[in-house]
Amino acid sequence: MKKRYWLIKRRSIYYLIDSESNRKESLGTRDRQEAESLLKAKLDGVNQPQMNLAMAKAYLSSQDEKMTHRTWADVIDRFCQTGKASTQERAGRAFASKDFAVIRKRKLIGTTGEDFLTVLDRGGAATNHYLRRLHNLALGMCWLTGPVLAPKVWPKTPPKPRRAITLEEHQAITESTKSLEWRLFYELLWETGAAQSDAANLTDRNVDIEDGVLVYERKKLAGRESAVPACIQIGTRLSKFLSQLPSTGALFPKILPMSANHRASEFRRKCRVLGISGVSLHSYRYAWAERAKKAGYPERWAQAALGHNSKAVHRAYAKGAEVVCPSLEEYERKLIKFPVSSDKSRAESRGEGI
Repeated sequence: MKKRYWLIKRRSIYYLIDSESNRKESLGTRDRQEAESLLKAKLDGVNQPQMNLAMAKAYLSSQDEKMTHRTWADVIDRFCQTGKASTQERAGRAFASKDFAVIRKRKLIGTTGEDFLTVLDRGGAATNHYLRRLHNLALGMCWLTGPVLAPKVWPKTPPKPRRAITLEEHQAITESTKSLEWRLFYELLWETGAAQSDAANLTDRNVDIEDGVLVYERKKLAGRESAVPACIQIGTRLSKFLSQLPSTGALFPKILPMSANHRASEFRRKCRVLGISGVSLHSYRYAWAERAKKAGYPERWAQAALGHNSKAVHRAYAKGAEVVCPSLEEYERKLIKFPVSSDKSRAESRGEGI
């Protein structure tokens, strides 16, 4: 083990030299015996933790030979091998960011809570999300002897604000769109609240003319046994738009081959030209959920129309709706016609006088 501190004497005063930083520290004494005692105390304070760590590594190596050498890059590689191809690609982009450069090459057994806090300070909600999942994977694989950060001290990052697109913004976008296919694509998103990838993948098989419904499986939930197809009745406006689309094959043949990023970029460009900010193609789903809630649409129907398996997820989409509740008096008058109370009616109800 390399000796950290050395003792030197300058002008009858003893000093300590740090071999790592080359800094010189005065001991404030001319007595050699006292200086050597201070040197021994300093070395013990450094060597004991290093000795304890070396002993811990020896014990851990007997359990798992790779434990003392494994870095967070190994955990990242393992993480990016799970899930669908799109999930793996998205995780790879997240971990390739500069936020994770702090811990990427750091060994797991040498990682401290300060390292995690540095990563979290650099990033936002997405960094917080992926670091949590990375940490949980390392714990689940028993590659860590304990949590780096306890759940109670894990900082909370406020999510990026999202909002629904308004009717005025939607109309401005459709009116300025020259391509009929793109214009009908935006109209279908407004009428159905479908995700952009689900809408782009629609074909004539998803349109049931006889029953008058539009049925499709969420691309995001493909392969899940609990996944329920989204199903919505075709109204007058939606029927008008569908009649202008191809009757066979893909409904949006030019938009379908595009990637999700390409479609999103095209929408952002149009919004930037029109001076619209804070919205994306996903804002159409928020808009549909909020419109349904404001109109008093039953939640279970709205959940089925958007293809949400979770009530909590659906409520998160609809939480921005401003609902004006009718007065109880008007609601009772509309739904219930109260009978006129009289002695005669009460007697008749009991069967008396018959």
